[in-house]
Amino acid sequence: MTHTNGANGASNGAPLKGDRRIGIIMNGVTGRMGTNQHLIRSIVAIRNEGGIRLPSGDRLVPDPILVGRNEAKVAELAKAHGIERYTTDLEAALANPDDTVYFDAQTTGRRTDAVKQAIKAGKHIYCEKPTATSTEDAHELYRLATEAGLKNGVVQDKLWLPGLRKLKTLIDSGFFGEILSVKGDFGYWVFTGETPVSPQRPSWNYRKEDDGGIIVDMLCHWRYVIHNLFGSIKSLSCLGATHIKQRVDEAGNTYKCTADDAAYATFELDSGVIVHFNSSWTTRVRRDDLLTIQVDGTKGSAVATLRDCVVQHESATPRPTWNPDVDSDIDHLAAWSRVPDYEVFDNAFKVQWELFLRHIVLNEPWQYTLLEGAKGVQITELGLESWAKRAWVDVPELA
Repeated sequence: MTHTNGANGASNGAPLKGDRRIGIIMNGVTGRMGTNQHLIRSIVAIRNEGGIRLPSGDRLVPDPILVGRNEAKVAELAKAHGIERYTTDLEAALANPDDTVYFDAQTTGRRTDAVKQAIKAGKHIYCEKPTATSTEDAHELYRLATEAGLKNGVVQDKLWLPGLRKLKTLIDSGFFGEILSVKGDFGYWVFTGETPVSPQRPSWNYRKEDDGGIIVDMLCHWRYVIHNLFGSIKSLSCLGATHIKQRVDEAGNTYKCTADDAAYATFELDSGVIVHFNSSWTTRVRRDDLLTIQVDGTKGSAVATLRDCVVQHESATPRPTWNPDVDSDIDHLAAWSRVPDYEVFDNAFKVQWELFLRHIVLNEPWQYTLLEGAKGVQITELGLESWAKRAWVDVPELA
């Protein structure tokens, strides 16, 4: 049954004068990312701003219906954020012709079947990554959506983080000269539940049978970051590890960890650039942020974090000499300059939501299709293959 908490404004299908309603079926937004990033900081934020301003002067106003398996939970979420419609019946939601977009933020194992239902119902598709549990399934979703003439996209949020936007500006300006290598370090300590401090991530992340694991979770991120900033991946080597063998779940029960909680991956690009990413939920942070990406080039270097970026040009590079017997007189951290905030940066998830919705109604250019999602899944599968074989593997073209 679909529930309606109110009937005002654009949210019941009757747009305000000058506004254009767009109905969005949001499935799986009761989870951490779905609630915080996609609902509150994206769709609710867009609605609170009065919608997305279009060239005509009209505003495009999202009208979401929240879909969840737990009625009490989805009802509470809808009420808390002024969402008038919610349901536990996905089939009924998909049957409404007034809702033209389907968004999926469920756990990965539930995504393929639900997206196929939405494609069959003629909805435009936008979903979280990984888009499926296998490259074959992920590629099929792209094929089905494309053959049905439906616009489609995958979340690639890190491309709009302020730190990475600044890094992209440096690349485009030629600051680095020839880029030589990239070093990424991601992660933090996720508490095990065996101390009074509660874990910050759900227990399914650490069970392979529930599609958990940091390789599956993070390598699809690194694929789109690498591809869009530095170039195409030619081959890769990946070593995973399950460093912590047991944790405590949400019900207080101890369980065996069957999925990897750390990954050490190296990528060779077509250009010859070498990229290395460490990803870990078992590391304590002693760096500038939870994610740092260092780019070294012939003319300069930069270190980007989630929101910041510092640079060191060749003209300002210190000349260290190796002598471990005396204290260094170089303050290496002080030899970097901060890239200024040259614009106001909005939430990365919200920025991509706005681009996708504009793509739907205005047919503006869009490159982050479900094919990109399939390529992300491909990289995770190749990472797991490399780990199993303890060998480098090539990355074939995914047509």
